[in-house]
Amino acid sequence: MNAQHCGFVAVIGAPNAGKSTLINALVGTKVSIVSPKVQTTRTIVRGIALHESSQIVFIDTPGIFKPKRRLDRAMVAAAWNGEAEADLSIFIVDAARRQPDEENEAIIAQLKERESKKPLILVLNKTDKVDPPKLLDLTARLNAELDFAATFMISALKEDGTNDVLKWLAARVPAGPWHFAEDQVSDMPMRLLAAEITREKLFHNLHQEVPYGLTVETESWEPFDDGSVKIEQVIYIAREAHKPIIIGRGGQAIKRVGEASRLELEDILGQRVHVKLFVKVRENWTDDPERYRLWGLDPSA
Repeated sequence: MNAQHCGFVAVIGAPNAGKSTLINALVGTKVSIVSPKVQTTRTIVRGIALHESSQIVFIDTPGIFKPKRRLDRAMVAAAWNGEAEADLSIFIVDAARRQPDEENEAIIAQLKERESKKPLILVLNKTDKVDPPKLLDLTARLNAELDFAATFMISALKEDGTNDVLKWLAARVPAGPWHFAEDQVSDMPMRLLAAEITREKLFHNLHQEVPYGLTVETESWEPFDDGSVKIEQVIYIAREAHKPIIIGRGGQAIKRVGEASRLELEDILGQRVHVKLFVKVRENWTDDPERYRLWGLDPSA
């Protein structure tokens, strides 16, 4: 048997570049929530993948953007901390976005300032939506900006090209024992993942700006003798006016969210799940240090 290798790989990029989708594809199962809305990822999520004798621990960081609020600052600080702690880093770029891109330029400037010696690779995502000449131009321009160890062109959603990324990383993580069990895919506590899945369903079901003013917490997790589990969660919102939107007419909106969350949790857990959702107003939840600790964020960042 080959000697074991294990390393941490940070995935950084602008909001909605496809970081979570890429990590889910590399790990082979869902460990990080995904939505079309920016700033979906709030916490540092570690997904764990195996390739031959290598264990690769991916750090899914919040999207890097110009912070305006306390929560924004904590999320951006967490992203850069994750990058600093990793053995290698992936800079993922949405190749289909309009160029030039101020957010990506700001990240490149920050990476230049850090002058890190660790390997940094460029992953151009959503390349199936880009004409080849534009893609080649973008590749050349970004490689002229930074000394990337390698460049990959992928579609994370279609898992096209993602295995090439995995193989490249597996060949370059440091030698050393695995940090996690062979069958472990994440170090996120199940209660937190369950809350994140419900938050994802809210993002998908609500089209107003409400999702940015809400958070979800798992309050209780009660297993039963028949093998099922009851999960009670609270959706905290910042304003009373948002409550009717979350609940919907006749409770239909929150029922759809609960059903979607239940189905996905049953698939992940392999058991029957009962999800009970409550909505409460907590006006200043974004200023509560306890919320930040739940996500592994620094409220003083």
